[in-house]
Amino acid sequence: MNLSGIIGYPVTPFSENNKQVNLAQLGDVIDTLLEAKVDAIAALGSAGEAAYLNDDEWQQVADYTVKHVAGKVPVIIGIAELTTDQAVKYAQYAHHIGADMIMLSPFSYYKLSEAEIFQHYEAVSSASPLPIMVYNNPATCGVDMSPEFMLNMVNNILNASMIKESTGDIERMHKLYSLSEGNVPFFNGCNHMALEALNAGASGWCTAAPCLIGDKPKQLFEAVRNGESDKAQKLFYQQYEFLEFIVSSGLAAAVKSGLSLQGKAVGNPRKPLLPLGKLAQQQLQGMLSNLT
Repeated sequence: MNLSGIIGYPVTPFSENNKQVNLAQLGDVIDTLLEAKVDAIAALGSAGEAAYLNDDEWQQVADYTVKHVAGKVPVIIGIAELTTDQAVKYAQYAHHIGADMIMLSPFSYYKLSEAEIFQHYEAVSSASPLPIMVYNNPATCGVDMSPEFMLNMVNNILNASMIKESTGDIERMHKLYSLSEGNVPFFNGCNHMALEALNAGASGWCTAAPCLIGDKPKQLFEAVRNGESDKAQKLFYQQYEFLEFIVSSGLAAAVKSGLSLQGKAVGNPRKPLLPLGKLAQQQLQGMLSNLT
């Protein structure tokens, strides 16, 4: 599967009492991403509060996303589970509902060895034919995989075909590109590194930013792809403060607050996460006024 460009991340809207997922509002968020010209949609990532959903809710969001997107762009389903059995279950479900790919993170309480991580990915690959994006996000998942190890998995596990790197270390991007001689697609998952990562050969950028700022990320991607370095730099620095803000404030809280400020109510993040305070909302409002 050839994939490049902007992979958009929807938040998961909840009802007013946070007791259930609001699927109609999820559809509105997905439509917002499609209008922002994203090249794929990745449900059930960090922005989607996947870790705070029960089994039924997780399956509802995955199923609804695939149906609502209806083939307009590829749908990627995020999977980050403590046990291999649960990851296998979700990978099989993603295939069953017609998703195009899974984005698989090793999520851990105990420190995992490379042998344990390898078997985790191998088991998921054996259970589902979907392409796997190997996702390295140690800040969230507690597991850090080296570029060499991730490339080894891509080379030796049947369905592992691309990588998402989110440590914020540009040297890892350079290693992924040079060690694979540019043959293994990798994606940037660190918002404030978007320009550097794309210039380092990243195939695309995974971000929730299009939920709030439309096609600005897509414009940046296309400027880099077209060799318009001055335009790309200008576009990046227009977004830079906002990109840093939504990460430092918590993606789910920041994006949900931003949508609310834009008149698109999607509820609060699920506790223990808290919505943005008044001062942070004012800061966000000011940034959005300059970007939309």
